[in-house]
Amino acid sequence: MKETMLDVLMFLFENYLENEIEVDSDQEVIRSALLDAGFPGDEIGKAFHWLENLAINAESMKTEPVSYAPCIRIYVDDEMDRMDLQCRGFLVFLEQAGVLDAQTRELVVDRVMALEAGGVDLEQLKWVVLMVLFNQPGKEDVYAFMEDLVLDRSSGRLH
Repeated sequence: MKETMLDVLMFLFENYLENEIEVDSDQEVIRSALLDAGFPGDEIGKAFHWLENLAINAESMKTEPVSYAPCIRIYVDDEMDRMDLQCRGFLVFLEQAGVLDAQTRELVVDRVMALEAGGVDLEQLKWVVLMVLFNQPGKEDVYAFMEDLVLDRSSGRLH
Protein backbone atom coordinates (compact mmCIF):
# COMPACT_ATOMS: atom_id res chain seq x y z
CA MET A 1 0.00 0.00 0.00
CA LYS A 2 1.37 3.40 -0.99
CA GLU A 3 1.11 5.86 1.88
CA THR A 4 0.48 9.46 0.83
CA MET A 5 1.16 12.79 2.45
CA LEU A 6 -2.50 12.93 3.52
CA ASP A 7 -2.12 9.56 5.26
CA VAL A 8 0.86 10.98 7.16
CA LEU A 9 -1.10 14.12 8.05
CA MET A 10 -4.07 12.12 9.29
CA PHE A 11 -1.76 9.93 11.40
CA LEU A 12 -0.03 13.00 12.79
CA PHE A 13 -3.32 14.64 13.62
CA GLU A 14 -4.78 11.59 15.33
CA ASN A 15 -1.64 10.81 17.34
CA TYR A 16 0.17 14.08 17.95
CA LEU A 17 -1.56 17.32 17.02
CA GLU A 18 -4.86 16.65 18.72
CA ASN A 19 -2.95 15.81 21.91
CA GLU A 20 -1.23 19.20 21.64
CA ILE A 21 2.24 17.76 21.20
CA GLU A 22 4.51 20.36 19.58
CA VAL A 23 5.43 18.98 16.17
CA ASP A 24 8.11 21.66 15.65
CA SER A 25 10.03 20.94 18.84
CA ASP A 26 9.65 17.15 18.63
CA GLN A 27 10.03 16.86 14.86
CA GLU A 28 12.92 14.37 14.85
CA VAL A 29 11.24 12.11 17.42
CA ILE A 30 7.98 12.22 15.48
CA ARG A 31 9.78 11.66 12.16
CA SER A 32 11.42 8.57 13.64
CA ALA A 33 8.07 7.28 14.91
CA LEU A 34 6.51 7.85 11.49
CA LEU A 35 9.34 5.99 9.79
CA ASP A 36 8.89 3.14 12.27
CA ALA A 37 5.15 3.13 11.43
CA GLY A 38 6.06 2.52 7.78
CA PHE A 39 5.57 5.95 6.23
CA PRO A 40 8.01 6.91 3.45
CA GLY A 41 10.51 9.63 4.37
CA ASP A 42 9.64 11.87 1.44
CA GLU A 43 5.94 11.85 2.36
CA ILE A 44 6.82 12.67 5.97
CA GLY A 45 8.87 15.65 4.82
CA LYS A 46 6.02 16.85 2.61
CA ALA A 47 3.58 16.52 5.51
CA PHE A 48 5.79 18.62 7.81
CA HIS A 49 6.12 21.23 5.07
CA TRP A 50 2.31 21.21 4.56
CA LEU A 51 1.77 21.82 8.28
CA GLU A 52 4.33 24.64 8.34
CA ASN A 53 2.56 26.36 5.45
CA LEU A 54 -0.80 25.88 7.14
CA ALA A 55 0.53 27.66 10.23
CA ILE A 56 2.00 30.48 8.13
CA ASN A 57 -1.23 30.94 6.15
CA ALA A 58 -3.38 30.77 9.28
CA GLU A 59 -1.19 33.40 10.94
CA SER A 60 -1.50 35.74 7.96
CA MET A 61 -5.30 35.43 8.10
CA LYS A 62 -5.29 36.98 11.58
CA THR A 63 -4.04 40.29 10.17
CA GLU A 64 -6.40 40.44 7.19
CA PRO A 65 -9.84 42.01 7.65
CA VAL A 66 -12.72 39.55 7.59
CA SER A 67 -15.43 40.21 5.04
CA TYR A 68 -18.87 38.89 5.85
CA ALA A 69 -20.44 39.88 2.54
CA PRO A 70 -21.93 36.91 0.71
CA CYS A 71 -19.78 35.76 -2.15
CA ILE A 72 -19.75 33.15 -4.86
CA ARG A 73 -16.65 31.01 -5.26
CA ILE A 74 -15.69 30.17 -8.83
CA TYR A 75 -13.30 27.23 -8.97
CA VAL A 76 -10.57 27.04 -11.59
CA ASP A 77 -10.03 23.85 -13.58
CA ASP A 78 -7.18 22.59 -11.38
CA GLU A 79 -9.34 22.98 -8.28
CA MET A 80 -12.26 21.20 -9.93
CA ASP A 81 -9.92 18.39 -10.96
CA ARG A 82 -8.75 18.04 -7.36
CA MET A 83 -12.18 18.42 -5.69
CA ASP A 84 -15.19 16.86 -7.35
CA LEU A 85 -18.71 18.29 -7.26
CA GLN A 86 -19.48 16.48 -3.99
CA CYS A 87 -16.45 18.08 -2.30
CA ARG A 88 -17.24 21.55 -3.61
CA GLY A 89 -20.86 21.14 -2.54
CA PHE A 90 -19.69 20.15 0.92
CA LEU A 91 -17.64 23.34 1.17
CA VAL A 92 -20.76 25.35 0.26
CA PHE A 93 -22.70 23.44 2.93
CA LEU A 94 -20.04 24.26 5.53
CA GLU A 95 -20.15 27.94 4.61
CA GLN A 96 -23.92 28.05 4.78
CA ALA A 97 -23.83 26.26 8.14
CA GLY A 98 -21.38 28.84 9.48
CA VAL A 99 -18.54 26.34 9.91
CA LEU A 100 -16.36 28.08 7.33
CA ASP A 101 -16.12 31.72 6.37
CA ALA A 102 -14.71 32.82 3.00
CA GLN A 103 -11.16 33.16 4.33
CA THR A 104 -11.16 29.78 6.00
CA ARG A 105 -12.65 28.19 2.89
CA GLU A 106 -9.79 29.65 0.87
CA LEU A 107 -7.31 28.22 3.34
CA VAL A 108 -8.98 24.81 2.95
CA VAL A 109 -8.78 25.05 -0.85
CA ASP A 110 -5.14 26.13 -0.62
CA ARG A 111 -4.27 23.17 1.62
CA VAL A 112 -6.14 20.72 -0.65
CA MET A 113 -4.19 22.01 -3.63
CA ALA A 114 -0.94 21.60 -1.67
CA LEU A 115 -1.59 17.89 -1.11
CA GLU A 116 -0.05 16.96 -4.46
CA ALA A 117 -2.73 14.30 -4.85
CA GLY A 118 -4.64 13.51 -8.01
CA GLY A 119 -7.86 14.26 -6.22
CA VAL A 120 -9.44 14.14 -2.81
CA ASP A 121 -12.63 12.43 -1.83
CA LEU A 122 -15.18 13.76 0.64
CA GLU A 123 -13.66 11.97 3.65
CA GLN A 124 -10.21 13.32 2.87
CA LEU A 125 -11.63 16.82 2.45
CA LYS A 126 -13.26 16.56 5.87
CA TRP A 127 -9.85 15.79 7.38
CA VAL A 128 -8.31 18.82 5.67
CA VAL A 129 -11.13 21.04 6.98
CA LEU A 130 -10.61 19.62 10.47
CA MET A 131 -6.86 20.32 10.36
CA VAL A 132 -7.44 23.86 9.11
CA LEU A 133 -10.02 24.60 11.81
CA PHE A 134 -7.71 23.16 14.47
CA ASN A 135 -5.24 25.91 13.60
CA GLN A 136 -7.83 28.71 13.83
CA PRO A 137 -8.12 30.39 17.24
CA GLY A 138 -11.67 31.20 18.25
CA LYS A 139 -13.15 28.44 16.11
CA GLU A 140 -13.42 25.82 18.85
CA ASP A 141 -17.18 25.37 18.42
CA VAL A 142 -17.02 24.74 14.67
CA TYR A 143 -13.93 22.58 15.18
CA ALA A 144 -15.95 20.40 17.57
CA PHE A 145 -18.72 20.13 14.96
CA MET A 146 -16.20 19.04 12.30
CA GLU A 147 -14.49 16.65 14.69
CA ASP A 148 -17.82 14.90 15.30
CA LEU A 149 -18.43 14.81 11.55
CA VAL A 150 -14.99 13.46 10.67
CA LEU A 151 -14.80 10.94 13.47
CA ASP A 152 -18.42 9.95 12.81
CA ARG A 153 -19.57 10.75 16.32
CA SER A 154 -22.62 12.73 15.24
CA SER A 155 -26.04 11.35 15.97
CA GLY A 156 -27.61 12.25 12.67
CA ARG A 157 -26.55 12.45 9.06
CA LEU A 158 -25.80 16.06 8.15
CA HIS A 159 -24.72 15.73 4.54
